[in-house]
Amino acid sequence: MKYIVKTWLLVLITSAFMVMSFGAKANPEIGAPAPNFSVIDSHGVTHSLSDFAGETVVLEWTNHDCPYVRKHYESGNMQSLQQRFTEQGVVWLSVISSSPGTQGHVSAEQANELTSSRNAAPTAVLLDESGTMGRAYSARVTPHMYVIDSEGVLQYAGGIDSIPSARQSDIERAEPYFANAAEQVLSGEAVSRPISRPYGCSVKYSD
Repeated sequence: MKYIVKTWLLVLITSAFMVMSFGAKANPEIGAPAPNFSVIDSHGVTHSLSDFAGETVVLEWTNHDCPYVRKHYESGNMQSLQQRFTEQGVVWLSVISSSPGTQGHVSAEQANELTSSRNAAPTAVLLDESGTMGRAYSARVTPHMYVIDSEGVLQYAGGIDSIPSARQSDIERAEPYFANAAEQVLSGEAVSRPISRPYGCSVKYSD
């Protein structure tokens, strides 16, 4: 009986270690090269991270039906950030990883209509229907923000700010984690908070 118990304990410990190891490999690492991708945008153009060598890149996972995303778009906060950083030469890629038939999934035409109607200003909207890019970055929620420096190194991954609510009134009093990180990357400084907890609606991946 003791042998059986010990054997099962060993199996459980080994399984837990394998899960932890897989998780560690699945998560992109701060300070390491960001995962490359090749995804078609809402205008039919394919974009790869390698295309933007020498440029700072922001990735914004989005779902227009998510209350947390609406908080930042209906207030104009996300558009303001897009304009602020693209004017400094940043490549801003909004990524939609919702699979067909799930919340947030849109056609290319719908994506372009949303960009226009909301006065959004991303460099491009990537349609990651398969979820391949989202899984490569371990994007969990919308919005989930990433900053990649001009050397292709991931410097920030996490929330847009410090208050995990859907209330627009919280934006002004929140600490702007993402914006602070992006400014530090652009100025060549070390990012003071390279990882933060993202908040929002879960990304609607296919099974």
